[in-house]
Amino acid sequence: MMNTIPGVSGLGQKIGVGGGTTPTSAGGTDFVQTLEETMQKVEALQTEAEKQVEGMVSGKGVDLHSAMIAVEKADLSFQLMMQVRNKIVDAYQQISQMPF
Repeated sequence: MMNTIPGVSGLGQKIGVGGGTTPTSAGGTDFVQTLEETMQKVEALQTEAEKQVEGMVSGKGVDLHSAMIAVEKADLSFQLMMQVRNKIVDAYQQISQMPF
């Protein structure tokens, strides 16, 4: 069984990688909207991880295992988001250096 990170599941199909979908508008708003939604999901994962850790530390019945899983999901999704950001910045820099 393969678990996916809720913050980035389906991202490839939404931006047209590996799927048959295409952007809905020529302005690229679908891509921007997908990035915004993904960042919100990553933020939600981080908030959930904070709640899990707080619940564990305060003794509200949250076990260590659940807290660690939530922290690792948040960390992994954040790392992935940063790698996507780095690729976007690299692509922008390469395009900006092209002679016209």
